[in-house]
Amino acid sequence: MKRAAGNIVITGFSGTGKSLVAREVARQLSWDFIDTDNEIVSLVKKPIAEIFSSDGEEKFRELERVVIKRASRHSHRVIAIGGGAIADPQNRAKLARNGVIVCLEARPETIYQRLFQEDSHGSEIRPLLEGDNPLERIRQLKAQRQPYYDDVDLVINTDDLSIDDVAKEVVKGWRLLRSARNDKGKRRNDKGKAGNSRGKTGREKTKAGNDVAEDAACWVETATQTYPIFVSYGLLDRLGEKLKKVSSSRVAIVISDGSVSRLYGDRVGEILKAAGFAVNSFVVPPGEESKSINTAIDIYNFLIKKRVERDDILIALGGGMIGDLAGFVAATYLRGIPWVQVPTSLVAMVDASIGGKVAVNHHQGKNLIGAFYQPNFVLADTQTLATLPKRELTSGWAEVVKYGLILDKEFFKFLESNAGRLIKLEQDVVSKAIIRSASLKAQVVSQDEKERGQRIILNYGHTIAHGLEAATQYSHFLHGEAVAIGMMGAAKLSQKSGILPPDVVKRQQSLLQNFGLPATFSSTGLAEIAKAMEVDKKTRAKKIRWVLLEDIGETAIRANVPQQDVMAVLEELSQR
Repeated sequence: MKRAAGNIVITGFSGTGKSLVAREVARQLSWDFIDTDNEIVSLVKKPIAEIFSSDGEEKFRELERVVIKRASRHSHRVIAIGGGAIADPQNRAKLARNGVIVCLEARPETIYQRLFQEDSHGSEIRPLLEGDNPLERIRQLKAQRQPYYDDVDLVINTDDLSIDDVAKEVVKGWRLLRSARNDKGKRRNDKGKAGNSRGKTGREKTKAGNDVAEDAACWVETATQTYPIFVSYGLLDRLGEKLKKVSSSRVAIVISDGSVSRLYGDRVGEILKAAGFAVNSFVVPPGEESKSINTAIDIYNFLIKKRVERDDILIALGGGMIGDLAGFVAATYLRGIPWVQVPTSLVAMVDASIGGKVAVNHHQGKNLIGAFYQPNFVLADTQTLATLPKRELTSGWAEVVKYGLILDKEFFKFLESNAGRLIKLEQDVVSKAIIRSASLKAQVVSQDEKERGQRIILNYGHTIAHGLEAATQYSHFLHGEAVAIGMMGAAKLSQKSGILPPDVVKRQQSLLQNFGLPATFSSTGLAEIAKAMEVDKKTRAKKIRWVLLEDIGETAIRANVPQQDVMAVLEELSQR
């Protein structure tokens, strides 16, 4: 069976710390945490002990299989399972297909002491401590399950380790196992990929070199590339150090716009030269108008003049426009050269730099000419946000809010509670917001690199947004401003479709306004917007696939939204 390492599954006997360790591992990796016992309780609204006493163990195991099946469908999850779940062949097969299975071990005496000291006992703990000789009961049941506990990917003895120590061992072991599986998969596919020039320059080293990415905030893992995302304050100074570890060449080409180049061009050049790179820089005018095929041709001419070769590495230094443009050039010059993203705007850090969508605009639509081409890594220095113009910073919060709306109710609540601190760029909350946003985007991209399925939900609000941008020749709205208006349109369409309560529409609008984002537009013709929306990339069989909302954290895709509803919502959004 071909196995991936998209999840980490924590198993083991009661008292080994499964849930506590799994929660800490999820925190360290910025992944989702799932406790299958808690999911069962949530599903049937009964405590575990009551399920066993009223419905029997067979019913519990049936519920356990359902919950594990659901949990294992997704990636980037740390899943803590019940002590007996691993003995079920169905559970094991589902969990192993996309996960590294880790067993936490402890001596029976340690387990007994831990369980005895517990203030509140779970479903399995109470019967274990009943009777005259609970230690012997623990020994017997553990011995029965031991063959299943031994037949896992990684065993960690927890007797003398803290929760934090165990979690670190889990993460270390997962990274080693993931690298081994990726390398095995690469060897299997090398013959078919002999023409791919990017393999030696970045992909293998990024995956196998733990020293390269041990401080990664999260990872993107697709069929074509696995790469880390770094997020930290002051990280720009480490660009040369990290670039040396993924590039076999010592020639770097920095693409930026005039505004970013004035702020960071010289500094980045010096950082790269200190790391041993020869640096060539190309600067384009700021603004979406530069994201065109003509600008790309200008960069091609520059690369040819500088005799840039296939192993040389390109650096996209700037906001989303630069990332899209430079990535498009990297994907097409010499049929593909390595590149990295160094985003300096909020919208680029949380969205545009992650996922490998690269493109230039056409006069009839945004991003109509492009490709999927993943970078070798993303390096986001949150210190650069301090130099963003206020309007651009405000614009970026739209994409952050979007992640809460479509994927994470708890994150949405976090944004509601911390909007004021985020606007002031308080570093602790800003880092949390960016890392969580990047992690959510990475999870979706890892599951659906080329937008054939789940990735379309990332376009919530973007259908109307792209229509607004195209209808105004990309000169009136910043991208986040258009997305904020587009999300209000999508929410209103969701309400008109009868799937979204009006109070959720109000909560969305309130949060967007708290960040200073617009909810309406003016001076733009509705017919022009509607026409631009018709050539949007999300159309299929000439119909727009709308990303709508059913609740915070829950989306729905609809291709049958009546045109009169669309026009009515556009009219409602416009201020005439």
